[in-house]
Amino acid sequence: MSESTQPHQQANNLWSSRMAFILAAAGSAVGLGNIWKFPYITGENGGGAFVLVYLACILLIGVPVLVAETMIGRKGGQSPVATMRTLTKTEGTARGWRAIGWNGVIASFLVLSFYSVIGGWALVYIGKAATGLFTGADADAIGGQFGGLLANPWELLMWHSIFMAIVVFIVGRGIRSGLEKAVNMLMPLLFVLLVAMVIYAMNSGSFGRAVNFMFYPDFSKLTTAGVLVALGHAAFTLSIGIGVLMAYGSYLPKTVNIARTAMTIAVVDTSVALLAGLAIFPLVFANGLEPGAGPGLIFVTLPLAFGQMSGGALFGTIFFALLLVAAITSAISMLEPVVEWLEEHKGVSRAKSALGGGLAIWFIGIGSVLSFNVWDSVHPLGFIPFFEGKSVFDLLDFLVSNLMMPLGGLAIALFAGWAMKRESLPADIGLEGTAYKAFIFVLRYLTPAGIAVVFLYNLI
Repeated sequence: MSESTQPHQQANNLWSSRMAFILAAAGSAVGLGNIWKFPYITGENGGGAFVLVYLACILLIGVPVLVAETMIGRKGGQSPVATMRTLTKTEGTARGWRAIGWNGVIASFLVLSFYSVIGGWALVYIGKAATGLFTGADADAIGGQFGGLLANPWELLMWHSIFMAIVVFIVGRGIRSGLEKAVNMLMPLLFVLLVAMVIYAMNSGSFGRAVNFMFYPDFSKLTTAGVLVALGHAAFTLSIGIGVLMAYGSYLPKTVNIARTAMTIAVVDTSVALLAGLAIFPLVFANGLEPGAGPGLIFVTLPLAFGQMSGGALFGTIFFALLLVAAITSAISMLEPVVEWLEEHKGVSRAKSALGGGLAIWFIGIGSVLSFNVWDSVHPLGFIPFFEGKSVFDLLDFLVSNLMMPLGGLAIALFAGWAMKRESLPADIGLEGTAYKAFIFVLRYLTPAGIAVVFLYNLI
C-alpha cells in the first residue's frame, strides 16, 4: 500500500470527538430531504400513517445500512474506493465488491451537481423573503417569481456558483478546520432556526390540526405506493449508499461505538424531519393551502403563506436560512468522498482536491441549470423508453435516487451481512449477544428485501 493510501491514523485526520462525528453525519443526513421533501411526501400520502411507516423503515432499513457503511469506512480507513479495495483483500472476498466504493464516489459527485442548483434556490429565496417580495403577493405572483427564476439561466448559474464556492471553501480547509468547525456552528444554528419556526407556527397557524394530521394514523389514506415512498425516503434521507458515511467513517476513532452513534444520528435526522413538518403544516392549514402540493410546497406554497401573515417576512427569511443551512451541511458531505479520493490517488493537496473536484461538479451542474430553460426540451437519453422525457436535472436525480443509492445500500448490506468475516464484526459494530444477532438478521434479510422492493418498484 502506498503512502498516499495509508489509513487516516494522524490525530488531525480524525474527528475530535464522537459528538463531532454525530454532528457531521447528522448534518449529511439533515438536508433538503428533511426540510423540502419529507413534508410534501407526507402531505401527498395522508399524514400520520405514512409517518408511522416511515419511522419503521428508518429502523429496519436506514439504521442497519448506516451502521454497516460507517463500520466499513472505519475498518478501511481510506476513501470509499481504496477502502473497498483493501477490504476485498483482507476479508478474502470477490473483487467485484470494489464497485461499492466507485458507486459511492460517482453517486456523491453526481448528486451534488444538481443538489447545488437547489441550494442556490435557497440563497435566492432568503433575499426574496427579507426584502418583502412575498408580502401581499397572490398565488400567481408567487408562482411567477419561481418561474422567472427557473427561466433565467444566468441567475441560476450565479447562485449555483456561489453555493458551490461555499462548499469548496469549507471542505478545502480540512476535517477539523473545515468540516468539523462548520457542522459545530451550522447544526446548532439549524436547530435554533427550526425551533423558532415551530414556535412561530404554534402561534400563527393551525397547530392542533397539523399535529393531528402528522401523528394520528389513518391507514385508509395509506396506499401501497405510499409505503414504498416511505421505504425509499428512509434510505434517501440518511445519505446511505453514496459513499458519504464511508468517507466520514474513515475519520472515526476506533473507540467510538458505531451502533449507539448510528441510532443517535437517526434520531437527530428524524427529529428534524418531524419538526419541519410541525413548522410547515400549521402555516399551510391556517392559510387554506394544500399539504400535498408536491415539490412546489417550499418554493411556491410556503412563500404564499408567509406573504399573508404578520411577521411573514422575518420568519420567511428564517425559514429559507434554515433550508440553506441544511443544504450546506449535506453538500459538504457529498464533496468529501471525491476530495478524499483525489487526495489519495492523485497525490493532490486537500485544498486543490476540493477546488478541482468542486469545479468539475460545478461544470456538470450547468446541465441542470440549463435544463430548466435553454435545454428544457433536451432529453439526453430520450431515445431509451425508460428515460423518455427526462431533462438533464431529472435524469441525474433519477440515476442517483432510484438506481445508484438503492443499489449502493443493497450492496453494502449484503457485503457487511454476508461477505465480511464474522469474527471481528461484533466489536467493529459495538453490539454483542442477542442485540448483535438481531442486527445481523435484519441486515442480512429484512434490509436487503426492503431495498430490493423499492428498487424494483422505482424501475417498474
